[in-house]
Amino acid sequence: MSDDSKPLNFIEHIVEEDLANNFPKEHLRFRFPPEPNGYLHIGHASSISLNFGLGLRYNAPVNLRFDDTNPAKEEQEFVDAIKRDVEWLGYQWDTERYASDYFQQLYDWAIYLVKKGKAYVDDQSSEEMAAQKGTPTDPGMNSPNRDRSVEENLALFNQMKKGDFEEGTHVLRAKIDMSSSNMLMRDPIMYRVLHKAHHRTNTDWCIYPMYDWTHGESDYIEQVSHSFCTLEFAMHRELYDWFLDQVYDEKKVRPKQREFARRNLSHTVVSKRKLAQLVENGVVNSWDDPRMPTISGLRRRGYTPESIRNFTETIGIAKRDNLIDVSLLEFQVRNHLNKIAPRVMGVLDPLKVVITNYPEGEEEWLDAENNPEDETAGSRKVPFSREFYIEKEDFREEANKKFFRLKLGKEVRLKNAYIIKAESCTKDTDGNIIEVQCTYDPKSKSGSGTEESLRKVKGTLHWVSIKHALKAEVRLYDRLFTEESPDTHKDKDFMEFVNPDSLQVITGLLEPHLKDAKIGDRVQFQRMGYFCVDKDSTTEKLVFNKTVGLRDSWAKISEK
Repeated sequence: MSDDSKPLNFIEHIVEEDLANNFPKEHLRFRFPPEPNGYLHIGHASSISLNFGLGLRYNAPVNLRFDDTNPAKEEQEFVDAIKRDVEWLGYQWDTERYASDYFQQLYDWAIYLVKKGKAYVDDQSSEEMAAQKGTPTDPGMNSPNRDRSVEENLALFNQMKKGDFEEGTHVLRAKIDMSSSNMLMRDPIMYRVLHKAHHRTNTDWCIYPMYDWTHGESDYIEQVSHSFCTLEFAMHRELYDWFLDQVYDEKKVRPKQREFARRNLSHTVVSKRKLAQLVENGVVNSWDDPRMPTISGLRRRGYTPESIRNFTETIGIAKRDNLIDVSLLEFQVRNHLNKIAPRVMGVLDPLKVVITNYPEGEEEWLDAENNPEDETAGSRKVPFSREFYIEKEDFREEANKKFFRLKLGKEVRLKNAYIIKAESCTKDTDGNIIEVQCTYDPKSKSGSGTEESLRKVKGTLHWVSIKHALKAEVRLYDRLFTEESPDTHKDKDFMEFVNPDSLQVITGLLEPHLKDAKIGDRVQFQRMGYFCVDKDSTTEKLVFNKTVGLRDSWAKISEK
């Protein structure tokens, strides 16, 4: 289905309605405005896809603007990570912008508001101001500083700018309406004093603008036509428009703010503050830990940009917040990796098997198809010998008829190799099986065309030749939280639901050709799942991350 034939979401309807009402199409401009105080997460992916998708749909420019107004929490590392993630997802911005580019213009406009009697300096404590704010049903009280003269406000604001005051002692507030039903309109703070070095402006400024003052004016400076944000900013729209009213020139494009629902993901959190806690408390190793729902973490785990874009398209744009089952995200990456990932064999919990009637010292190289879903993927050679590993769970001494793997007296096929029959097994002093002795049918080699090779047996196992096995560190990941919605419990902290078994590190035994695998390469360990080469890999030791298992659990969601 082409983009033009897809049904429009309500955001696209807003744009279409504006165009129908004679808004010039050439004036369309969108933006993605992240704050560089952490890494982007899967929730941001929806916003990225929305804004850049609109840019592609209408052939309109999209700005990447960093709302960098809080130097206490912002770092260049986060700026670089955000740019890397947006590009990796497959999008390209028109211009790279920063709210800090507009600090002087914002300050000049603030001076203008002071001169117009629409802003004033307040030196009350935050507790005093909070007490005067009122409640949603009771009006607030005016600050005793609200009627300061223009001259006094200008002098105090200048002192704030020069750094004459300590942090928390003076703020600039907009003079709007302390009895407004919208509490955000009750003389909101525009500037606060911060003696912090900014990652771009260093110590040039001792005052920093608040988000509400900065965001809409930045949209206006950039001539953004449509400013889309999540539902928690719906109440901010009135303030967004009030600030624009103060500086708007009718000859220019006036930005329009509209809101869409946040998409939360089950068994995780998508608050940057809470994600930062996970990093700072050592629950995870970094912002790009493969257990994290950050885009960088998903990339490191083996997710593809296509799978994340498909996920955002599937969940769509809505007007109500919703909890999305993480299984849908897993379905998307499984679906895409099934098409592109080469098949290889790796044993993660090894059990030794010996073919007693296979010549000692002999080995052969068998043909193995790389990907049955891709005719162009070709094939590779896999070494076979007398001794090899299978998974422990693939053998039982005795089993019922529904067990189609290896059991005493029964046959299975080895993938790309021969049919074998379990004859006996050896146990250690604790009764654990440590070796299985088998015989094989020499004429049953896969693809040989013999009558024996066409014989049907119900079970097919993956395996790795012991002589040729490549050792690798394999990191098995599970859900980061045991609870579906860990941060919605009023009486419990989300950290109480951290899964202590979210990471298991084991040694895997793999096909030898994987020694040439590169960081970021994705493969399917047959019958085990999809894996990706981690950035911790070296020439001496490969490290694989488990991306997702083979089982499609999305069907359970569909049934619901």
